Amino acid sequence: MDFAFDARTEELRERLLAFMESHVYPAEALAVEQRARLASPWDTPAVFGELKAEARRQGLWNLFLPDSGYGAGLTNLQYAPLAEITGRSPHLAPMATNCAAPDTGNMELLAQFGNEQQKKQWLEPLLAGEIRSAFAMTEPEVASSDATNIETRIERVGDEYVVTGRKWYISGAMNPDCKVFIVMGKTDPQGADPRRQQSMVLVPRDTPGVEVRRAMTVYGYADHDHGGHAEVVFDGARVPAANLIGEEGTGFAIAQARLGPGRIHHCMRLIGMAERAVELMCRRALGRTAFGRELAAQGVVQGWIADARVTIEQLRLLVLKTAWLMDTVGNRGAHTEIQAIKIATPRAVVGILDQAVQLHGAGGVSQDFPLAELWAAARTLRLADGPDEVHQRSLAHRELKRYAGRS
Repeated sequence: MDFAFDARTEELRERLLAFMESHVYPAEALAVEQRARLASPWDTPAVFGELKAEARRQGLWNLFLPDSGYGAGLTNLQYAPLAEITGRSPHLAPMATNCAAPDTGNMELLAQFGNEQQKKQWLEPLLAGEIRSAFAMTEPEVASSDATNIETRIERVGDEYVVTGRKWYISGAMNPDCKVFIVMGKTDPQGADPRRQQSMVLVPRDTPGVEVRRAMTVYGYADHDHGGHAEVVFDGARVPAANLIGEEGTGFAIAQARLGPGRIHHCMRLIGMAERAVELMCRRALGRTAFGRELAAQGVVQGWIADARVTIEQLRLLVLKTAWLMDTVGNRGAHTEIQAIKIATPRAVVGILDQAVQLHGAGGVSQDFPLAELWAAARTLRLADGPDEVHQRSLAHRELKRYAGRS
């Protein structure tokens, strides 16, 4: 693979970096101030609309959709350095450019598997940034790291599907602009193949029987900017049979197709989070004195900074390789690398952020710096889209299979 950015990527990088400096970073404190004055903490501060309008005006919009006919038409390799930049301000920049999870994954899913009516009703307003959406898979009563465990029922009754079940940590669902849930449940719970029991349906938020019950915190943070993480109950919610995505029994396969790109997008943004942590570490180390010397002169601090730079460069190369493979041999061909980055990146970035917090002392755990919230977000990604141990298990099986039966 060629490690140089092509002309289009470089041009978009320059524009996005300028957008971050002139619009996103100055808006970080303003978003906090505006949210404090809102009637509901789940309403969206006005500055988000201003950022979205400016990003769209500058052509920094829907950058994540490759070869779909809907987005910017970038490859994964072209998008990777752009997603990294937005990761430097993960609460604002992805939202501003309409590249925020879970909408990105839902748009990819609808673009790939949705029918024309579903695309018109839900995909088009999502692409326009007019609504938000949520992906409802995880459940509190089962080990959802194995998606065949889910218990939510999707039963066919005449020309409708009836959805009954309880979900939690449904990202974005607290935002009142979240208008639709993509719900994964079982249409054939007794099916012989546990991976053919599940299906997916579109459930509008205002469907009778849908209750967004409460917000779930993440290490104490509510993640207001992204619409929080909600517990949602579906109590006999009825939707037209036409709301089925794909065919009955394809829900598990669709989920896997959705989660692959989502995993690499998280890792791209995590590298940006790590870069911001290193920048803050360096500024802090050069601006603070302890025991008669700058913190930058302390050997332990120098070690943290040097190791962070080495780690970031290693992670970036692995993410770029994975993006290149996804473009050239497809997501299935990049399966090993997708799992590898999902294991390595959150774990390593948590370590970098932890040292950045340590270097900032009490300030590191305060609201005056972004580090504590970044740490919470990175640590959560060791669970989201599959915990480390599930990916390790699958990756080990793949490696062992190469040698099985050999002497």
